[in-house]
Parts: sequence; structure tokens; C-alpha cells
Amino acid sequence: MAIDNETVRQIAYLARLGVEEDKLEETQREFNKILAWVEELGEVNTDNVEPLYSPFDEGMVLREDNVVEGKQSKAVLENAPEKEFGYFVVPKVVE
Repeated sequence: MAIDNETVRQIAYLARLGVEEDKLEETQREFNKILAWVEELGEVNTDNVEPLYSPFDEGMVLREDNVVEGKQSKAVLENAPEKEFGYFVVPKVVE
């Protein structure tokens, strides 16, 4: 399956990629290389290979759900370097 420039434009639009017109050919070649590699993977014989769902044989170990004392905001705020009106004070990150 080969990708043309129009398909590159459509993929770029859907993926919100900014591909400039002068980079379409290069991007097209890269996409075609990726597709060729994926087609190579399809040629691998996996008939006797079971799917791997997890690298661990055991299930996920969960901790016991214990009720703990809540509403400790005063104790938590004691560790804050700066606080105001019962909240952490942090530098402004959005202008």
C-alpha cells in the first residue's frame, strides 16, 4: 500500500501535524517506509506463539482498602513552603 501526497495531507490534518508543502514528498517517503516495515512484520510466522497480555504471570497485587482519617488539610499545609487561604501557593504558569 503506497501513500500519495493527498493521503499525507489528510493524515497530517487528522493527527494535527504541521507538514509544509515542501516537506510532503519527504513525509510521504517516511510513511511508505513505515508501512513497508509493518508489512514485513505481517510475514513473521506466529502460529505457535501465544499472545502476551502481560510480562508478569501473576495478576496485579492490590493493597487492602482501609479507611483512614481524612480532612487533614491543616497538617498537610504545614509542610508547604508558602500557603494562602488554606491552599498551596505556586508560581503562575499560565498568562
